[in-house]
Amino acid sequence: MGNRPTIQMVAELAGVSWGTVDRVLNDRPHVNEEVRRRVLEAMRELGYISPREVYRRQADAALRLRTLGVLLPNWEGQFRIKVTEGVRQACEELEESKVRVLVRRCETDLPQEAVELLEAMKAEGFAVCAVNDPAIQGWIAASVEKGTPCVTFNSDLPESGRLCFVGQNIRQAGRVAAGLLFKCIDRQGPILATAGNLKFDGHRQRLDGFRERLAELGFPAEQIVVRETYNDYETTLRVVSESLENWPDLRGVYMANLSVSGCCAAIQRAGRTGKVHVVCHDINETVRKLIHSGAADFTIPQDLTRQSCPLAAIVGSSAKKRPLESGQFQGQINILCMENLEGQ
Repeated sequence: MGNRPTIQMVAELAGVSWGTVDRVLNDRPHVNEEVRRRVLEAMRELGYISPREVYRRQADAALRLRTLGVLLPNWEGQFRIKVTEGVRQACEELEESKVRVLVRRCETDLPQEAVELLEAMKAEGFAVCAVNDPAIQGWIAASVEKGTPCVTFNSDLPESGRLCFVGQNIRQAGRVAAGLLFKCIDRQGPILATAGNLKFDGHRQRLDGFRERLAELGFPAEQIVVRETYNDYETTLRVVSESLENWPDLRGVYMANLSVSGCCAAIQRAGRTGKVHVVCHDINETVRKLIHSGAADFTIPQDLTRQSCPLAAIVGSSAKKRPLESGQFQGQINILCMENLEGQ
């Protein structure tokens, strides 16, 4: 039967009046038990659901606690602090929608760990910052195919089929960094470009934008030394120290990652502060002090809290019955230096 069952259809099948069916539905008295049985049997046979039952089910669904999952990489420091604050703000925004937010953090960069953490959360929507790996991309693609919204933030997974990316225009930020460092070194090299982990799309995109812009400016690609430092102070200290030793005429360092303090410490130990220019990303108390002291020249900040605050709200749009936009939060790309740090 193609039509949705109605109360009149129930009455006809049970051989009673519309009013009798109404009395049965509302548990009113003065209904013969045999008649009540026939009406209930007709309802079951037709698959009839009363308006009261429909409303009850909708109310139960509205009150049901929904779970959203947030997966973070194994990054410490400013990233973790700012994203934690953003998720807290998002939880407050979603409180009335009966949404619970689960936050899980990877201990390694192994893709299988990320997939296992995503699976274990059993959430109805996910916000993910993870290494760009086929296993993670495949998991997200399968989840989206099943109707589970997934977004990425800070570092994208562009081939995963995610519904949107929330973050800065990372490639453009790398291009801005290239323009700044190019002016600092007076078009002479070599220069060192460090990335945390090139398996993260955000780190690779910054580096690609950086090299792309330098090529446009006519800077020789062979004069760019690229190293990974995994956002680790000691690794950064070692990599920059070795680069200064191997290339005594090194003119600049592009920090496309964390641990700017390790970079500046290596330059200071080599007695090259002020002679080797440093351009980095993000702003915290350490970076602020390094710029004030002249150890670093410029930084390109991004609002990590804001990136993560609307994040859960975007994923939670499914709970609020609002469509999920496929756009990207980019925001204006700002540049901070010694002269405009106040209030930042």
